[in-house]
Amino acid sequence: MAPIRAFDVVVVGGGNSALVAALSAHEAGARVAILEAAPKSERGGNSRFAGAIFRIPHAGMSEIEPLLDECAKADVPRCNLGPYTKENYESDMMATSKGRCDREQMFVMFEHAYETVTWMKEKGVKWQLTLGKFFDKQKMAAADTVINMPPGGAMMVVHEGVGLMQNLWDAVEKTDISVFYSTPASDLITDGDTVRGVRTRQREGTIDYVGQIILASGGFEASPRMRRQYLGEGWDLVVVRGSRFNTGTMLEKAMAAGAGAAGHFGGCHASPQDLNAPKVGDLSVTDKMSRYTYPYAIMVNLEGKRFMDEGENHFGLTYAKTGAAIGRQTDATAFQIFDQKTLHLLEPRYSTATPITDDTIEGLATKIGVNVRAMVETVEEFNKATDSNGAFDAFKLDGLSTDDSLAIPKSNWAQPITKGPFVAYGVTCGITFTYGGLKTDTAARVLNHEGLPMPGLWGVGEISGGFFAFNYPGGAGLTKGAVFGRLAGQAAAKRAKEENNGVSDLPVR
Repeated sequence: MAPIRAFDVVVVGGGNSALVAALSAHEAGARVAILEAAPKSERGGNSRFAGAIFRIPHAGMSEIEPLLDECAKADVPRCNLGPYTKENYESDMMATSKGRCDREQMFVMFEHAYETVTWMKEKGVKWQLTLGKFFDKQKMAAADTVINMPPGGAMMVVHEGVGLMQNLWDAVEKTDISVFYSTPASDLITDGDTVRGVRTRQREGTIDYVGQIILASGGFEASPRMRRQYLGEGWDLVVVRGSRFNTGTMLEKAMAAGAGAAGHFGGCHASPQDLNAPKVGDLSVTDKMSRYTYPYAIMVNLEGKRFMDEGENHFGLTYAKTGAAIGRQTDATAFQIFDQKTLHLLEPRYSTATPITDDTIEGLATKIGVNVRAMVETVEEFNKATDSNGAFDAFKLDGLSTDDSLAIPKSNWAQPITKGPFVAYGVTCGITFTYGGLKTDTAARVLNHEGLPMPGLWGVGEISGGFFAFNYPGGAGLTKGAVFGRLAGQAAAKRAKEENNGVSDLPVR
C-alpha cells in the first residue's frame, strides 16, 4: 500500500490559481499542502510566463491608483483611464466567446474581482499600470504624450508573471504550508463520486495525499497528443509559450472518474510569437517573445497575402485569436510589416527580435522569403484602399479603415505603407492555454456528468472550462483563476472543518 500524507486541503498545481487557493485555505485555518509537478527551479506553471495583466471592473483611476505599488504611481499623470464597468466586461466576455461564456460564473468573477486583487496586494503582490508594457514610456514622455488607456487591461503585476509568482511564492513561504516539488499528481482517489485524495508519482514511488482536493494543474497545451486530439491537425507542432508540465493528466483522470466536461475543447489561447521563439516555454525569456503591435501594421503569409483584419480592435481583445490565425497559414508563419510612421509604437518586447529592413517593399519581400510579386501587389492594393486624410490615433479605435475594395478590410489604424525603410518581424503561433476543461459551478466545485457536485473536489484556473471560446479578453484568465482559487480555498477549508477531517484524525503511513 502506498504511503499516505494527510492534510485538510491539498492543492494540485503551482501557478496563480493554485497559490491563491492555498493561501486562502491556510488563512481559513486549514492545514494545506501544495503538490507542484515541476522542480523548484521551474515552479509557477503557466502564470510564470504570463504578461500578468488582470482585467477587473473598476470606476477609473480613482479605484486603480490605490492598488498600485508606490514605485508605480509615477505613471498615473501620464494616463487617462476611464471606467471599465461590469457591463463593459460582460460585453467583452460575451463577444469574444460568441455568447458561450458561463454567465453565472462570469458574474461571480465580476463581483469578487476587485476584492480579490486587493487581497492579493495585502499578500504582497505588487501592481502597476500596463503603460510600460505596450508603449515605450521614454518615447511617450519625450513626446509629452498623455495616453488614453484602454480601460479593460489597465493593471498588471510588476515584473509580469515572474513577479506575480515570486510575490505569491514569497507569501506561501511565510506560512507553514507544506510544498512538495517534483510531485506530479497521477490519479484521483475516489469513493463513488466523493474524492478522498490524489495519487502522485515520484522517483521514490507512489505516495497518496488525502484531504479536500483543489485541482489547479492547468490544461493540456503541453501535450502534443491532446492538442492534436482536441484542437486538430497541425496543433501538435505549434510553439508552447508556457510550462512544459501542463500535460492535461488530471483533466483526463478527473473526467475518467466521472467529472463532467465544459467549454470549447477545440479552442485555445494562441498568440503571435517571434518566429524564432523556443519550442517550449523558456524561463530566461518568459513573455518576451510576444509580438502584439500588429494593429499598426499589416500581416502577410508566405504567399505574400494578408489573411486577417489587423485593426479589428485593440490587441487585448484580438491577440488570442490572432495567434490561431497565424497557425493556419503555411508553416504557421507570417510577417508583420511596418513603415516608419508607426515604428515608434512598437512595444518593448520587440527589442528581443532582430528586424528585417529594406528601402523597398520588393526588397523586403525578397529578404523575408515570401512571394515577392504577391506581396508587392498586396501592399499596393492596401495603400489604394486607405484614406490618407483620416486622423490616426493609436490609443483608441480611430475608425481609420480601408474602403470596400479589399476582400479583407482593416477596420482601424489603416495607413498607407509608404514611408521607408520598411521593417518586417517574423511571427508564428504560440499556444498559451486551452479553453476546454472540467465542469464547475459558481463555488468552483467540480460537477459530475449529471451536474451534481463531486464532494471533496474543486477545479480552478485553466482546468475549469466554460469561460472562454474562440477568443479571449486579455487579463481575464488570471483574474478568473485568482477569484475562484480564493473561493475554492475558503470552501475546501470549511468542508474540512465540518467533516472533522483534520490531520490529527487521519492515519499517516
